[in-house]
Amino acid sequence: RIPLWGGVLITIADTFVFLFLDKYGLRKLEAFFGLLITIMALTFGYEYITVKPNQEKLLQGLFIPYCQDCGTPQLEQAVGIVGAVIMPHNMYLHSALVKSRQVNRADKREVREANKYFFIESCIALFVSFIINIFVVTVFAEAFFNKTNANVSQVCANSSSPHSSLFPNNSEALEVDIYKGGVVLGCYFGPAALYIWAIGILAAGQSSTMTGTYSGQFVMEVTRCSSPLTPSLLWVLYSLLPGILIIYSSLLTPSLLWVLYSLLPGPQEGQSHPSPSPCSALSLSQLPFALIPVLTFTSLPSVMHDFANGLFWRVAGSLLILLICCINMYFVVAYVMSLHSLALYIGAALLSVVYLSFVAYLTWLCLIALGASFLACGSTVSVTRTLHLEQ
Repeated sequence: RIPLWGGVLITIADTFVFLFLDKYGLRKLEAFFGLLITIMALTFGYEYITVKPNQEKLLQGLFIPYCQDCGTPQLEQAVGIVGAVIMPHNMYLHSALVKSRQVNRADKREVREANKYFFIESCIALFVSFIINIFVVTVFAEAFFNKTNANVSQVCANSSSPHSSLFPNNSEALEVDIYKGGVVLGCYFGPAALYIWAIGILAAGQSSTMTGTYSGQFVMEVTRCSSPLTPSLLWVLYSLLPGILIIYSSLLTPSLLWVLYSLLPGPQEGQSHPSPSPCSALSLSQLPFALIPVLTFTSLPSVMHDFANGLFWRVAGSLLILLICCINMYFVVAYVMSLHSLALYIGAALLSVVYLSFVAYLTWLCLIALGASFLACGSTVSVTRTLHLEQ
């Protein structure tokens, strides 16, 4: 088992390796992406076939949004799955795909054709991601549902697994994470299931690191290109190789702090047990800052010209963004409420005021871009400059 600090060091090395991988050409970068996705599909697909879930119930769950005897904890898990799939940095990554192809943007026919193929490419990527997520969620649901720690401990002991001590011999419901999930699969389905699961998780981690790294790279490039004529110290550093290393090293500070936190003794037997919930809540809270600007800019005729969103996509996009943001805000609120600390409640309330103010500002600009010009409230000039609206 690789400790958390070891995983962070691997991720730090990966971040810089992936940045330099782009120097060898876009096709090689795409091929490496494809290799990681293929490894995930094969490994998690193997687990899916090994576990043999009920196909009828699987199809029923895909098309009928119903959960028998489910309460708030199960709803929070479902919300967490939605939030884990819809990540804010993916919005920037897919938006940056247009930079990877040579398109004559003065030719509307060529742009329309490029949009068609970008749409197909995105659909394929989302479909593959959907299948892989089905594999993972189904394996967890089929292999771990309605099992107790005693059940798993006994099976692991009978299979001579060296990890049977991970599960106490009691009647409490089994709770697993990525690591324990692989151990349980190994106990029930043999060592091959454990090691294949580990390979799939490693590939998933590398893919996630790669998407996050390049999303940040694209955002930095766009911000640099739109900076004033007199660049700041940040952009001077960014134009130099040592400066790039300094900037990205500073961005790794939260990960290093998280490692230090994980080394603190836990409440039981001095064990460390960092929870990923704060990271998930933080990631989910960033969604409005990615989704709302996407809808805003793609609805502006001054930006998109003939390819601006029509009425259908404006309404559909607004409803989807509202639904996703509400779901994820519920998850964040549920996490904060689980902390049971008055000081944290007060801090969360103050941060919420600032956060909701920014979201309200983005929503206001988005509504104006969608055609609600009466919301400009006499600030037509400043809003126009901000959104590049055509008068």
